[in-house]
Amino acid sequence: MFLKQFSPTPAVSPTIDPVSPLSRRGFMKTSGVFVLAVSLVGRMKAQDKVAGSALTDVAGGDATPSLWISIDPDGTVKITCHRSEMGQQTWTAIGQIVADELDADWKDVKIVQALGHPKYGDQNTDGSRSVRYNFHRLRVAGAAMRSMLTSAAALKWGVSVDDCQAELGYVTRTNSRARLSYGELAQAAGRLEVPAEADVQLKSRDQWRYIGKPIPSLTVPLIVRGQGTFGIDVDRPNMVHAVVARPPQVFGEVDTVDDSQAKAVKGVLQTVRLPKPVAPALFQPLGGIAVVATDTWAAISGRKKLEITWHKGPNAAYNSDTYREQLETTARQPGKVERNRGDALEAIANSDRTLSAEYYVPNLSHSPMEPVVATAEWNGDQLEVWACVQDPQSTRGVLAGFFGISPDNIKVNATWLGGAFGRKSKPDFAVEAAFISREVGRPVKVTWTREDDLQHGYYHAVSAQRFEAALAKNGDCTALLNRVVYPSIGSTFATGVNMAVNWELALGATDIPFNTPNLRTEVGEAEAHVRIGWLRSVTNIQHVFAVQSFAAEMAHAAGRDPKDYLLEMIGASRLIDPKTEGADYPNYDASLVDYPIDTGRLSHVAETVAKMADWGRKLPKGNGLGIAVHRSFVSYVATVIEVKVSPDGSLSIPGIWLAVDAGTVVNTRHAVAQMEGGTIFGLSNALYGEITAKDGAIEQANFPDWRLLRMSEAPEAFEVKIIGSTARAGGLGEPATPLAAPALANAIFAATGKRIRSLPILGPTGSTLNLS
Repeated sequence: MFLKQFSPTPAVSPTIDPVSPLSRRGFMKTSGVFVLAVSLVGRMKAQDKVAGSALTDVAGGDATPSLWISIDPDGTVKITCHRSEMGQQTWTAIGQIVADELDADWKDVKIVQALGHPKYGDQNTDGSRSVRYNFHRLRVAGAAMRSMLTSAAALKWGVSVDDCQAELGYVTRTNSRARLSYGELAQAAGRLEVPAEADVQLKSRDQWRYIGKPIPSLTVPLIVRGQGTFGIDVDRPNMVHAVVARPPQVFGEVDTVDDSQAKAVKGVLQTVRLPKPVAPALFQPLGGIAVVATDTWAAISGRKKLEITWHKGPNAAYNSDTYREQLETTARQPGKVERNRGDALEAIANSDRTLSAEYYVPNLSHSPMEPVVATAEWNGDQLEVWACVQDPQSTRGVLAGFFGISPDNIKVNATWLGGAFGRKSKPDFAVEAAFISREVGRPVKVTWTREDDLQHGYYHAVSAQRFEAALAKNGDCTALLNRVVYPSIGSTFATGVNMAVNWELALGATDIPFNTPNLRTEVGEAEAHVRIGWLRSVTNIQHVFAVQSFAAEMAHAAGRDPKDYLLEMIGASRLIDPKTEGADYPNYDASLVDYPIDTGRLSHVAETVAKMADWGRKLPKGNGLGIAVHRSFVSYVATVIEVKVSPDGSLSIPGIWLAVDAGTVVNTRHAVAQMEGGTIFGLSNALYGEITAKDGAIEQANFPDWRLLRMSEAPEAFEVKIIGSTARAGGLGEPATPLAAPALANAIFAATGKRIRSLPILGPTGSTLNLS
């Protein structure tokens, strides 16, 4: 019934008002729209703050109403979204939070996409944090605006504010038919002082109108109608187009170039040589030669005609096969201790019954549906960029640093993103566009092809892990040793970083929730030879694959049910603090007080999903169930996958069941979609997603040799249960992804007896399992 009350309504295309340098003390009226003036964050010293700035420092950041809300005379409520929209429905979620506390009518809500600017605080649409970081302050902003509108109505009527009630875009007077719309009250409300946080009355949960409800997307109707702006849609007067021929290896460079044939292609205007990058890679362009043309096809055709000889640089010896051997050798040797409980080494050495296994995950590619694209335009020393970036604010900072100009001279417009998965938080492509635009003196759109995306991106780290365990006579795990080896994301940002750092290890390695009396996590060295970058769920991918696979291996060795053994390993309900065992544990940048590691919630999702899947039921021959459970991005997820393996090795997935406890969920409809999408993403990588290098160059070029899960291969049934909770909001975009691989691998073992310890399971050209 609720869905019928909320039909999809149009939202605005990504636009924003110009940044205003006015003081928070003042108010201004622009075209009849209520706008509370806001100074730039950071420009006002603490001692200079004045009345009206009470909401600039609430939990999560600035909640000043005008930063997020403006109201037109006709009652249209424009809500600013400072995070990027990439299909995860951030527009809708932020709209729900603000509109609920404002008590706006949903049909009047429109979204305005924010420019990159420090006044919004953190704009990095990454780490499943958009709701978690902003839930409280956006509620405060909406409630404060509601309070000011209500006060304005009380003043107009000459009655107590207690005799006024805001509801669905109007303020009504008690015991009267009098009412005033938000549009009618906006200017008067704008003259009032912003209330202090203590004076802002937030709604109780039972009063929520939109939060926690399956409200339809604000963006999908626009996409269906061809509205909204993606990166590729940007068009500027006098604009030209460019593609870039980049060195095959990271830190390679141009030796010689002959562009005469390229310039002979119809439509090609000129070529531009990009500067050579220097270590560390950061978000610099990779260098090479740009071909500038009147259209993208001419630029691509011209690039094919370039005659370039390359200097291969320091990474030319990188080969995936030999590098894997190096990682595995390192994983068999003692490493740096990152977490320690008891004495796992001694317990394993003295045990009569031990078990060991090694796991491998290759480099992975983000490969979003929309490859990266950016448009740049200079006007003197003023630069404006339109790009599908996950963080327009850091993009602004990167551009300022690269060109040596003030961020105040740069405007970054975040378009919609056709998928991202972490790739578009790395704005090297925006720097390319700005550099080429400056060289040619015209607006330039730089387009990356699929080949560019696969061969010159940032990659999820290749990894090797080794587990060793001591088992008691009854099969209980008495000691567990985990060694992890992979190149760090830190290597992209600093030279000499040859080992995974604390926050990477904290994503599934140093927070293993098992209650074994002896537990030890070690890390080994691994030098990076490609640009390493975060990908959806980051290092949870390799850690959870290994941890949850080895738990199933221990269960099999113990002769126990995998689900029961997993729950026994987790143990009694308790709170875990890895810091007490020597781990440098950042907890997803959240307080362990606010977001504890709660094994009770972890066990609950595992028990819930087992019931959903009817765990233990009799299965047809060739079918098997696999389970995995994990806490990531401060949310708890458990997954069960059923596989069917035919005698010829062909694989299908009859069903997937997933239970998630993400605390307070803003939109249950989109939470389910995130769980489904995150799982499919994980399955695709687990089955097919390998990226390999030979002589430092990426071998995969396009979908014939790097493939995604196809629609015909998707699970026949997919059931998701969102567990109701009053806990703080957790992440939803990434927690489902890392569970797909171990749940799938464990299901394959249950069906066939074949243990999967290395990904991908099939590879880009595979269609059947090797059952030998």
